[in-house]
Amino acid sequence: MQNKELKMLAIPKWGRYLREKWLENFAGHLTKEEQKEIYMDSFLWHLCSYEKVIRLEKEEAIKAFERQEKNRCTIFYQFTNEAFLVQNAKNLNVKDLPYDDWDHSDIYVMDWENNWTFIITHENGWIGPYFIQKP
Repeated sequence: MQNKELKMLAIPKWGRYLREKWLENFAGHLTKEEQKEIYMDSFLWHLCSYEKVIRLEKEEAIKAFERQEKNRCTIFYQFTNEAFLVQNAKNLNVKDLPYDDWDHSDIYVMDWENNWTFIITHENGWIGPYFIQKP
């Protein structure tokens, strides 16, 4: 993370909790059975790739994320329980995200109030990124 204005606090072991909050807030309109049918137990972002939510994709998603007003947000991953709380996130952009190897390749950014989320998948360049804004 190169943006010195950002305050990033590691919140170890919060990954599972944040994934559950994400499901509740962005996929809560689907039943558990519907979530299972689109393999959300494998990847949360299947919500987007199976077109079960209104979302922006690719460059539109990146632009929406970077324009989004941000104060505090969380960053978490699909396959690890590592997570971060980002404070003073006003200037957080895609280049600041801790995204690299397999464990950190499906990354979710969610604002503290759970009103929007930005997702980069391990299929980056082919599927995603995605941006969801709650109405």
